[in-house]
Amino acid sequence: MPVLENAQGGREAGGWSPGVYTHRYEAVIVGAGGAGLMAALHASRRAKTAVLSKLYPTRSHTGAAQGGISAALGNMEPDKPEWHAFDTVKGSDYLADQDAVELMCYQAPEVIIELEHMGLPFDRTPEGRIAQRRFGGHTNNETGRPVMRACHAADRTGHMILQTLYQQCIKQGVEFFDEFYVMDLLIDEREGRVAGVVAYELATGALHVFHAKAVLFATGGWGRIYEVTSNATTLTGDGAAVVWRRGLPLEDMEFYQFHPTGIYKLGILLTEGMRGEGGVLLNDRGERFMERYAPKVKDLASRDVVSRAIYFEIREGRGIGGKNYVHLDIRPETINRYFEKDGVRGPDGKPRRVTRDYLLAKLGDTIEFCKTYLGIDPLEEPIPVQPTAHYAMGGIPTTKRGEVVRDENNRVLPGLYAAGECACVSVHGANRLGTNSLLDLVVFGRLAGQAMAQFARQNDWAPPPEPGAAVERVRLELERLLNGKGSENPARIRDELSRVMMQNVGVFRTEALLKEALEKIQELKERYARARVRDRGRVFNQELVEAWEVGCLLDVAEATAACALHRTESRGAHYREDFPERDDQAWLKHTLVWRQPDGTLRFGAKPVVITKWPPKARTY
Repeated sequence: MPVLENAQGGREAGGWSPGVYTHRYEAVIVGAGGAGLMAALHASRRAKTAVLSKLYPTRSHTGAAQGGISAALGNMEPDKPEWHAFDTVKGSDYLADQDAVELMCYQAPEVIIELEHMGLPFDRTPEGRIAQRRFGGHTNNETGRPVMRACHAADRTGHMILQTLYQQCIKQGVEFFDEFYVMDLLIDEREGRVAGVVAYELATGALHVFHAKAVLFATGGWGRIYEVTSNATTLTGDGAAVVWRRGLPLEDMEFYQFHPTGIYKLGILLTEGMRGEGGVLLNDRGERFMERYAPKVKDLASRDVVSRAIYFEIREGRGIGGKNYVHLDIRPETINRYFEKDGVRGPDGKPRRVTRDYLLAKLGDTIEFCKTYLGIDPLEEPIPVQPTAHYAMGGIPTTKRGEVVRDENNRVLPGLYAAGECACVSVHGANRLGTNSLLDLVVFGRLAGQAMAQFARQNDWAPPPEPGAAVERVRLELERLLNGKGSENPARIRDELSRVMMQNVGVFRTEALLKEALEKIQELKERYARARVRDRGRVFNQELVEAWEVGCLLDVAEATAACALHRTESRGAHYREDFPERDDQAWLKHTLVWRQPDGTLRFGAKPVVITKWPPKARTY
């Protein structure tokens, strides 16, 4: 560990005073998921690079992505990058920036081949090409029917991407600081640029200052603001919260996607690949209800459409046994019956059929999830599912090169970058298509890494940072949580936050529900100011880390609920029952929100970039 300076601290009369260590790297990546590793790999080819992660890298949440990564390779049937781009724009409910979408979709085949050459073990066709499957919202634009566009490694595609990129980073000599939790950002106000980050080392309780020419946040999403979520417990919006606290805006925070098929009550994700391989959704009457909501693509409509359809069925009393779930049926006999009804054919032109062995090969991990968590074999009986909080479309606003935007005029803060789910390019707009998240990670992670290396080579070091203020902010907050006089339990605050967000800021929203949520969030923030942990230790104090995460969750939840109240229309994943129609005249724009020094919020907006697809009615 290259330590430039060691200013050891210790126990003082005033309380806890950890050691402070200083490091220097040209490029510092915060987060070791797909976006962070792709950025690190490309940045490290021209700049000395470090990756900081509060987890061991291969535990990052990219590994939970199952079904595939999209690219118009056309290996199984005709496809075009332009079709992919249009589907993405349509799926976004016309809120995505179309120049960024075109860039992503046209670079997709190239990036897939790059991953293949790194050694990623994609499934193969009999001819040896990368195998592809259908996914929601991806269509043949000439016929309107689902197209095979998702490249996959069984149902563990994200896991394979994560492992492959980590191995490549190790080979490249990227330096990793595992279990280092970044808690603040250093901005050199004199130079008007980023100077580094402050991180907390879990193993010792020490604080570390990383002096850097360029910093990238790739810290993932914040699904843990919701009670039922597919997200790991560590997805708490850390990067977005740090940036917001330092006076930068967040973009389109009102748009949070619910995935249609989470395991009932648990929220554990069942890949869209189950429906891509032919699975169908059934209500209590045994009806394939998506035929009513999306007559062309049925169960493979975009996620916001399917999630709302499930909730409509439940509200109309057609949940299974009157409960809050429907069935996902992947039994071979069910799939083959509907394939025959729909006239589905395979790549050879013959009527398509699946077998038990085929489904076990393509969906083995997901089938095991059902056996483990539900005690059922999904090849023998249908699976109880309900929508689960899954993905943040909004986040830290960036350019196509990953540069963080600081105002409505797209001016950037030099040296600061973001990529992946914590960033908002925006290629997902109001609703993300399945498989586009992994593509977003690798395309914009690569572009951001290359931009960081270029920035580092073209710019001298900023003057050595004066981290006193940032270090003191972190130290005082840690001291408050460890040794303050408060008595509030951070875990209870977290539980109450997730419940109110699920009930009031979920799939269906109204002004009254959103105002109630914001009032509750303010109450919880006041209680958090009096929070204190029971564990006073400095070594691997997980309770302290989780208490800090609660502060991040409160910030991103406030931004989400406030932006949802601010946008008085329905678009994509943001559905206001009191404003049920999309309003392009008033709301075809991106929301920006800043937190002012006095704690109040300021809203702004910037236009949506439209290149060739003007908004129109969105039907499937």
